[in-house]
Amino acid sequence: MSALAPTRPVPPALELVAVGKEYAGSPPVRVLHGVDLRVDDGDFVTIVGQSGSGKSTLLHVAGTLDRPTSGRVLVAGVDTTELSDDQLAAVRSRHLGFVFQQFFLLEDLSALDNVALALAYQGVGMAERRARAGALLDRVGLSHRVHHLPRELSGGERQRVAIARALVTDPSLLLADEPTGNLDSQSTRSILDLLHELHDEGVTILVITHDTSVAALAPHQITVADGRITADRR
Repeated sequence: MSALAPTRPVPPALELVAVGKEYAGSPPVRVLHGVDLRVDDGDFVTIVGQSGSGKSTLLHVAGTLDRPTSGRVLVAGVDTTELSDDQLAAVRSRHLGFVFQQFFLLEDLSALDNVALALAYQGVGMAERRARAGALLDRVGLSHRVHHLPRELSGGERQRVAIARALVTDPSLLLADEPTGNLDSQSTRSILDLLHELHDEGVTILVITHDTSVAALAPHQITVADGRITADRR
């Protein structure tokens, strides 16, 4: 009987190693200082900080939307340090899903077509992408709103469409920047409940927020101040 091959460990969904970020100026502005961060597969992490703490820059660097000045960013085990812009775009398309405070939905497309559009960039055929988009909208509780335009949806519903769009490509990590920032308290609670349900189903999530009450709901909480991680609680 042959021996079983050893199981390869699953790499972290995201790992930042000694990441720094500096913007040109006189003098230069240092926004991130030697940040080390690890988000394991299946984790639910919140990063909380006040305005100007560096948390949004941290998300942009972690999501390969901006390059670090120093250090390394690894996404699903892929070291992005030396990748070209096209290669970075491919990593984002394959491994990362984004949710932003402003929703960024196309106003002339239905909820279904907004979600399906994410798959068009991956070359998925029309029938399959509409089927997958419909399934995701059903999962986020919007099966009755698939043909509505964004202006016909509430803020909470629009954010649910944005979450479905981020997940339709089956990313390794969902990155959410202030996902409840534009929502009332009822919609905020609804979106947070949805994120927890998705996490329970195996989605790996990283949320950036200024709201300590939102951050406290995650099992892994990180605090950022002055471009440094000042607390990391699990």
